[in-house]
Amino acid sequence: MSRKFLYSILVGIFTLLSLNSPAQEVKDTLRVLFVGNSYTYYENLPQVVSVLSEKTGTVLLTRKVTIGGAKLSQHWRGARGLTSREEISNGNYNIVVLQEWSLGAVNEKDSAEYYLGLFSGLIRDKGAKPFYYLTWAREKSPEQQETISKVYRETAAANGATVVPVGEAWALARTERPDFRLYNHDGSHPSELGTYLAACVFVATLTCELPESIPRQISARDGSGESLILMMLPQADVEFCRSIALKTLEVQH
Repeated sequence: MSRKFLYSILVGIFTLLSLNSPAQEVKDTLRVLFVGNSYTYYENLPQVVSVLSEKTGTVLLTRKVTIGGAKLSQHWRGARGLTSREEISNGNYNIVVLQEWSLGAVNEKDSAEYYLGLFSGLIRDKGAKPFYYLTWAREKSPEQQETISKVYRETAAANGATVVPVGEAWALARTERPDFRLYNHDGSHPSELGTYLAACVFVATLTCELPESIPRQISARDGSGESLILMMLPQADVEFCRSIALKTLEVQH
């Protein structure tokens, strides 16, 4: 058998294999900007959201403008080196997530409502959609969740924004499993589990789906392309987070 004849046979086989193999799935993408503070960057929430979204039909490409303790008023004024307004204006985002400081809805309600409104107008003017990151009450003050939810929900209704009810998911999780460690040791910031639950709520809200196959290991790549494991959780906890996120959104609707 000549080499030329053998080569033609091999080419034919590879052609048939390529024709019979399933086409690579083409997914939609959405560019998402997170504007907030440590409740956003603790345990790499934007990156976890992006990784979980890879299991859905819509991949969320996330970026953030954050600094510890920042209020939306500081983001708006460009204080402390924050460039949120410029990023919204120039970043060509589909979605912008707004997170007021942890006690803003409780202690500075008027300011929270005002700057949520200002940012919502800017976001819509730039062709994006505003989403409000409804945060949680602190561990020792669970009664404040009602106030936090009320401020975010009423302000969202007034500004045509969508609420991402993370704090309400936390409250439900605490009811069903009081031992579930959502909080960091300071009783305010999220633990890995708290961030994972928050990410589940974000993905389900932004993509309208949350597949059963979401991963328990969250990995990302650094600037050199090296793989980094951000968190690895027990499968039972992952399934619980998924269940709580879906239950929370069912109640919302």
